[in-house]
Amino acid sequence: MEPLHQIWERWSDKVEFLVVYIREAHPEEGWVVTSNRDDDILVNDPTTLEERTEVATACALRLNIRMPVVVDDLDDGIASAYGALPDRLYLIGRDGNVAFQGDQGPWGFNPQALEEAIGKLDL
Repeated sequence: MEPLHQIWERWSDKVEFLVVYIREAHPEEGWVVTSNRDDDILVNDPTTLEERTEVATACALRLNIRMPVVVDDLDDGIASAYGALPDRLYLIGRDGNVAFQGDQGPWGFNPQALEEAIGKLDL
């Protein structure tokens, strides 16, 4: 499967891409996964927007995310509105309507389906 950043590189002159960092899926106070521990990723569930922003920044740096990253507020408004937990791809058309909604990740995270939807747009 082709990484999302390669699709971003191909289309970034015509499509604005954003990564929205939402609620931490595997905080120390919740569902801890052993692969995070193995990779020395120990994250407490942020209680302030500043803490969430720090975690988002660390995540973007660790994963070498080059797309712009924005942070959902602590009320999880974006994640709730888009059913984004734990992750999901969306394409919003110029008219503000959803042109593509990917399946819920991580199993439904399909960058190729997003690129096919972008290709169908009149850009």
